[in-house]
Amino acid sequence: MHLCSSAGSLLLLLFISRSMEGSVASTEEILPPTIQKLMKGYNKYLRPFFGNGPVTVGMSLDIASIDTISEINMDYTATIFLRQRWTDERLCFDGNKSLSLDGRLVELLWVPDTFIVDSKKSFLHDITVENRLIRIFPNGTVLYALRITTTVACSMDLTKYPMDRQTCTLQLESWGYNVKDVVFYWTRGNQSVSGLDNLQLAQYTLEDHYTSESEAVYETGNYPKLIFHFKLKRSILYFILETYVPSSALVVLSWVSFWISQSSVPARICIGVTTVLTMTTLMMGARTSLPNANCFIKAIDVYLGICFSFIFGALIEYAVAHFCTLHQPNAANAYMYGQEMQEREDEMNGIVTSIGSRALRARKREEMLSRMGSTSNPTPSESKEEINSSQPQTHCTRCMSTARQIVRCLNCCKVENPHYIDNYSRLSFPLSFIFINLLYWTYYLYF
Repeated sequence: MHLCSSAGSLLLLLFISRSMEGSVASTEEILPPTIQKLMKGYNKYLRPFFGNGPVTVGMSLDIASIDTISEINMDYTATIFLRQRWTDERLCFDGNKSLSLDGRLVELLWVPDTFIVDSKKSFLHDITVENRLIRIFPNGTVLYALRITTTVACSMDLTKYPMDRQTCTLQLESWGYNVKDVVFYWTRGNQSVSGLDNLQLAQYTLEDHYTSESEAVYETGNYPKLIFHFKLKRSILYFILETYVPSSALVVLSWVSFWISQSSVPARICIGVTTVLTMTTLMMGARTSLPNANCFIKAIDVYLGICFSFIFGALIEYAVAHFCTLHQPNAANAYMYGQEMQEREDEMNGIVTSIGSRALRARKREEMLSRMGSTSNPTPSESKEEINSSQPQTHCTRCMSTARQIVRCLNCCKVENPHYIDNYSRLSFPLSFIFINLLYWTYYLYF
């Protein structure tokens, strides 16, 4: 049984090898004589100038479209035409015209092992055939073009979202050939990338773009790298209409309660609670298009937090005003309350005045005794009693003065008319909101 299975496997391998040789031979037979001559003795597994220095590969890009730019995944999807040029001395032929070959013949030639560094997902278009182009020039120059759609990672700083600017890159490297084997370069410098002027992006405008050349350093060696940088500026008009205007309108709506009578409890509570809940819904909706787990506070979060604070403050303002209304003395007892406070103040003034006059008389008496010390010296016990009696009076005077200042401060904090709270709020809330808006927009637009 083992011998039979081994014999069957050998026959299958011989059949596959014969069929492959037949396909290659048939492919070579259908090629034009010029191509057959070029392919004779050509080894696609060896790079050009093998053993005689590196091969230089020039690249250029044509950006067909940038479909999506995702803040959630921090990437962008673009369709590009990648063109690579290099010289292969084994493909030189006589003539003055280039040869345009079928893209499927690329399997017979050596091509650079170029890859996109930060690509998450890429594919080569194959409708109706694989979108490849091979063109060979008489001097051995090869033009190899591809149409690729790729999703590339782009690290974004969303601290100033939606007034942010992002810089994304498209990096091209060689997978297996280091700088001793292959050298990459942009064919026309910054002009090597075209098609950006015709792009129409949904939320961004293209500010600038440029190219650079570098080397990727890995454990296995240094590899050639080409980088295409492009800067994007987000269009803020959409967010002004979608988020900033509604949130500001809710803040203004919460101020309507300042003009409603304090006795209309249901109306003012309804406005306050409705605006708070609506603002909460707006804040949750603004976060749906952003990463859930981010470690930074965005500009739009700051503004929504400011608006929520003002709306919640308007609700707290009515709670304070209503509380003061319930604890205010009524009109019948208002006069008596004022007279009582005046009597207490006069009584305290009298106590402080009497204590102060006693201390003043004690000082004068001490001065007179010191002057008359030569004629009539008082006994030490009498002098000591006068000094000890004056010290407690001075300390008591200071304590009473401090207590008087504390009482005055407490009386200043007491609201005599709760309706004044609404009057002050009608002016202080709008002015504070305008001032904070000036600081907010100045900082995020110019710093």
